[in-house]
Amino acid sequence: MINPMWAVCSRYLNSMKRDLMSNSTKGTTTMSWCRRMLVLAVAIMSFSAAKAQSGYEKDNEIFKVGIEARFDYLNQAVDGVHSKAGSGFKVRYFNLRLDGQIASKFTYSWRQRFNRANSFSEFAQNTDWLTLTYKPTKNWAISAGKQVLMIGGWEYDRAPMDLYFCSEFWNNVNCYQLGASVSYTTNSGNDTILFQASQSPYDTTSPDVDYYAFNLYWSGTHGCYTALYSLNFMQYAPGKYDKYVALGNQFKFGDATLQVDLMSRGPKLKDLLFDNFSIMGEFSYLVADRVNIFAKATYDKIGSSAVVASGLFPGTEVTRVGGGVEYYPMGGKGNRDVRLHAAYAYNFGANTNIDGTAVGKGSYLTVGLTWRIDVVSAVEKLIDKVAQKRENKF
Repeated sequence: MINPMWAVCSRYLNSMKRDLMSNSTKGTTTMSWCRRMLVLAVAIMSFSAAKAQSGYEKDNEIFKVGIEARFDYLNQAVDGVHSKAGSGFKVRYFNLRLDGQIASKFTYSWRQRFNRANSFSEFAQNTDWLTLTYKPTKNWAISAGKQVLMIGGWEYDRAPMDLYFCSEFWNNVNCYQLGASVSYTTNSGNDTILFQASQSPYDTTSPDVDYYAFNLYWSGTHGCYTALYSLNFMQYAPGKYDKYVALGNQFKFGDATLQVDLMSRGPKLKDLLFDNFSIMGEFSYLVADRVNIFAKATYDKIGSSAVVASGLFPGTEVTRVGGGVEYYPMGGKGNRDVRLHAAYAYNFGANTNIDGTAVGKGSYLTVGLTWRIDVVSAVEKLIDKVAQKRENKF
């Protein structure tokens, strides 16, 4: 007997295949793709939940489906002049995430963005990551697929939907690339060393260009201090590499957290000495279980040695200063699945890139809602609730 959930999956896969093969792919709308992918995800999730109820889940097999979204009201202005294009109600993020363990030593992770996809041709481009990881031992891990470029720093490390305003570097880096990595974690779990080879983030100028990046990354936690450091070589021309030294530092004292990042960049080693660099700092304090306040500042200086392909133009020197508050209405039990936020930032200085994000005398206000849901867990709870009601009847 054919499982009805697999029938739903098959129907929607065939529907997407027909769209790809037809001439209508150019006009495939975001809503159409969102609807089909969400129904497919729910079908797979429902099948997984049903199997788990029947004893299918064994040998640590895991299947998780998560949906996360953030909706903002934005108000942006430059030197007091309101920006209509950059203001109003926006769907900032709408993501589908799947994680699982397909065997005792193999895991996968996939995150897909839908708020910017307009057609199937952009579907892969809007895949943030899709990786397969093999762990032969508890210390070693080998991963391949579309990955996050391993660059040090706490601003860079955090999920985009958990950030409200960022440095000019953060807004221009192409951080999702095809590649492979190998990592070693100490027995204590406090330190991890990783080496990654991938496509270069500057591999965007021509379909014939084939540039690479090589990244050495260390994360370490010792007491109240956690480091995210990297040394990166990003190819931007044949035989030429832009070098990064990224030093991310976090200090945590109870409910207070301080993050300070320093990143220097340049094609030559001498360029790393504060000619082309960024500094990011944020202090946050959890006032209560449900309320978090923060203050943040970033500084970008783009020197004459900057690689223009990075989107950072020489002569830029801009500072962003701001802060905000987050409220977690379900946070009494440590739940962070629903969040309300309000944040404001103001820019000082000049940006020589007319399409840059942080421009001089620019102001940025955001008020919004973020929510995350573990779909499989929600369905399992629903199944348990229905089963309990049936038992109570008898």
